[in-house]
Amino acid sequence: MQVKNRLTPFFENITFDREDNEMILNFGPQHPSAHGQLRLMLHLQQEMIVKAHPDIGYLHRGMEKMAENMIYNEFMPTTDRMDYIASSANNYGFALAVERLIGLEVPRRAKVIRMMLLEINRLMSHLFWLATTALDIGAMTVFLFAFREREYLMDIIEGYCGARLTHAAIRIGGVPLDIQDSFIAQLRTFLDKLPQNIKDYEDLLDTNRIWLMRMEEVGTISKEMALSWGCSGPMLRASGVAWDIRKEEPYELYDEVEFRVPYSDKGDNFARYRMYMEEMRESAKILYQTIDMYEKCVKEGQTELMAHAPKYVSAPKLDIMTQNYSLMQHFVLVTQGMRPPVGEVYVATESPKGELGFFINSQGGPYPYRLKLSAPSFWHTGILTDLLPGHYIPDVVSIIGTTNIVFGEVDR
Repeated sequence: MQVKNRLTPFFENITFDREDNEMILNFGPQHPSAHGQLRLMLHLQQEMIVKAHPDIGYLHRGMEKMAENMIYNEFMPTTDRMDYIASSANNYGFALAVERLIGLEVPRRAKVIRMMLLEINRLMSHLFWLATTALDIGAMTVFLFAFREREYLMDIIEGYCGARLTHAAIRIGGVPLDIQDSFIAQLRTFLDKLPQNIKDYEDLLDTNRIWLMRMEEVGTISKEMALSWGCSGPMLRASGVAWDIRKEEPYELYDEVEFRVPYSDKGDNFARYRMYMEEMRESAKILYQTIDMYEKCVKEGQTELMAHAPKYVSAPKLDIMTQNYSLMQHFVLVTQGMRPPVGEVYVATESPKGELGFFINSQGGPYPYRLKLSAPSFWHTGILTDLLPGHYIPDVVSIIGTTNIVFGEVDR
């Protein structure tokens, strides 16, 4: 018997072959556990899933095409809207790609501030994941506690750049603002409390029978399956591959800080949960070290926050306000844009969810000739095709939760 899917009039009709005792269930996009705009077409035998079809293009953003009609600096705020839970990670990936294309060297003080922003964003993203996944499974207390800590980090970020969610806090060539003494003090206070907070979360969840039933030996991804589907980040490390771009291909000053790459061979929901908890501990270690590095920069008198490259980067604001040449150069960059040399570059960074890659092809003009994005949520949505069959409907919620998908970066 054939059944036509009539719920997607703007897409090609999808036809399923099914037996009379089977049913097709649309999970999402209105389901509260669907992480925004996730739509799954599940082929069921009673409550057992036998086929799964994620609708990759349900939320099409068109960002790659938009980039071809924006000057490089103009596209930066658009990257905020990809993984909006960790927007600075997107800002940084794009900025680093353009800097590699041009050959810019960012001042050390700016690199340290960037690392702080990246690791704070990682903590914010992981706390958001923990809160929402716990809420989906019914652990309301953990949801409230995790959001309390994330709110504290959002206040720190807001004090730095004025924004709480979409930061636009990183520029091509460095950072626009220095951090204040209150930033360091607030961050230290948060980091001092974080180990006990993580332990509290684990004490609540590791003794929760419902949590354990939905996590242990559910949603198991083998090492081979993870590699074949292009998984990265905590998804890949939970399946036995200790790969972290910050370690293997370090950027900024990650080769100067000490941290370990946690991994597990189990590959199930519980292993992925453990990855997020351990990574928060490692991010705290990195942040302590970046605070020391920043204080050393201050003592040594390293004050520059932006690279000195008049063809590509605006002069400091004081120079723009007081020097005619700097004002003219700034006007040209804002109205006409920089013109990187002819060439192409691919840069991958370790975002909170996995490998975030930017490919840029430049023909020497003010706009990218081609921009291609590789975002972890795209690959982690695709793996649901192989991951969900063999599980029951109640397991879908926990599996979707541990894949940590944000649909803003799925179909760019």
